[in-house]
Amino acid sequence: MPVSVVVGGQYGSEGKGKVALALAREKAAHCVVRVGGTNSGHTIIDERGEPRSFRQLPASVFAKDTIAVLPPGALIDVDIFEKEVAELGLGPDRVKVSPFASLISPEDREKERSTGLVDRIGSTGSGTGAALVRRIDRGSAVRLAKGEPRLHPYIDDTARMMRDVLTKNERIVIEGSQGSGLSVLHGGFYPHATSRDTTAAAFVSEAGLSPFDVDEIVLVLRAHPIRVAGTSGPLEDEMSWKDLAAEAGLSEDYQELTTATKK
Repeated sequence: MPVSVVVGGQYGSEGKGKVALALAREKAAHCVVRVGGTNSGHTIIDERGEPRSFRQLPASVFAKDTIAVLPPGALIDVDIFEKEVAELGLGPDRVKVSPFASLISPEDREKERSTGLVDRIGSTGSGTGAALVRRIDRGSAVRLAKGEPRLHPYIDDTARMMRDVLTKNERIVIEGSQGSGLSVLHGGFYPHATSRDTTAAAFVSEAGLSPFDVDEIVLVLRAHPIRVAGTSGPLEDEMSWKDLAAEAGLSEDYQELTTATKK
C-alpha cells in the first residue's frame, strides 16, 4: 500500500517537515498525517521563501489539496490547533481529527513544569508527556477529542477515511515527530528521552495503519545533529555554534532555535 513514513534519525530538528512536504508534493499525496504532540515543531519554506513552523498540524499540508490528519495517536493542544488552522485558512474539508485523539490540558503543562521535568531532562514542558500518562492511566480525567466542542467540526473516523484512500491506491505521508534517538524505548539515552517511542513502527501504529501498508520509510539525517539546549542529554564531540559558523563560513553569531522551545 502507498504509505510513506518520515522518521528523524537523530534527536529532532533534522528537517523532517521539509522532507515530508517534498514527498507529499512529489507523490501527490492525498493525506498527510501528524503523530505525537506539540512538544516538537516542523518547519517548511513557503512559496514566498518564508519559513513557516507548525507544532500540531503536519507541515506537509502545504502540498496542494492534501488533507491533514490527526489520528488516535495524536495529542492535541486545542489552542495551538485552532491557531494553526486559522493561520492556514483551512476548513473541515482539509483537516480531520480522530475522536480518540488525546487532549493536552493546562494542568498537563503545569504538571510537567512543577515537577522539575524541564530542568531535569530538558523537557519542552508542553504537557504532551503528562497527557500521555493520563491516557495510559485510564482515569476519569482523560479527555478525548470527541468531547471537545471546538473540535467537533473536524472529527472524523480517520482510520476508515485513510483505508478508503489506500484502497484507491492514493498516497499517505506520515510525518513522524522528534527523532529516533529520543525514543523512550529505543533511543539509548533514557531518561534523557521523550515520553513515547519515536520509531517508524510507532508512528504507523499511532496513525492507526498496518505495517503492511508501508512501502517507503525515509530516514532524515543532518551533518551536525543538535539537541534542545540545556539538560536534554549528551552529544558526542560537541562543538559550539561559533566553531560551526567558522567552519561553514557563516556569520559569527549564527545559531539555530528549536521550533517548540526557542532554545
